[in-house]
Amino acid sequence: MPSTARFRRAVTALVLSTALLTGATACGSGGGGRTQSGDVSAEAVAAAEAAALAPLAAEAAVDPAAAEPTPTTSAERQKFAKTRFVANAGLAAGATYQWIIKPYREGKFKKGAKGRTFALIKAGLAGAFAYNRLKAAVDNAKGDPLLSKAVAPLTAGIESLKGLGSKLRKGNASDADLSSLQNVLTGVKDAGKSAGAPVTDQVPSLSQLGG
Repeated sequence: MPSTARFRRAVTALVLSTALLTGATACGSGGGGRTQSGDVSAEAVAAAEAAALAPLAAEAAVDPAAAEPTPTTSAERQKFAKTRFVANAGLAAGATYQWIIKPYREGKFKKGAKGRTFALIKAGLAGAFAYNRLKAAVDNAKGDPLLSKAVAPLTAGIESLKGLGSKLRKGNASDADLSSLQNVLTGVKDAGKSAGAPVTDQVPSLSQLGG
């Protein structure tokens, strides 16, 4: 990975760590002297700090097919395209369930909920991550005619998710936004299955979300 890319990943992780620490301080000194001590746990802050200080070699994990040799024949190119599509779509689906759908169902995005600040930060990162991985998956699909045809009707829906990360981070995402995200992911999985490229959820780490 180029040094500039590693630097950008390190900066992102440091920003996340700082945001968490700032959120914890703000929640501890809120209006009227009332303290919400459980909003961001010490373990969560420590994890963010560790992510900021650890080597961020996430490129291969975010795009697992990146290190594979370049295919030469038509059959190899199509297989390669499917492999990359499955990897990227799987990461998008895994990030969405783990950091968005699951905490949403558990009520962690609601005002006053314990751990809300950290949950929204992670959801915001996951929303942006999922959008980028879905865009990459659509690009991958172009290497296989059948997969490309199956995915084509989903491009508009994927593009509509562009600002979802920001909405989630600010706590402004609606039920309709999350429903749209789930529908897009279901469509991508169905498209992959119909083209012989079934997608399985792959949950990325928190440091990968910030990458």
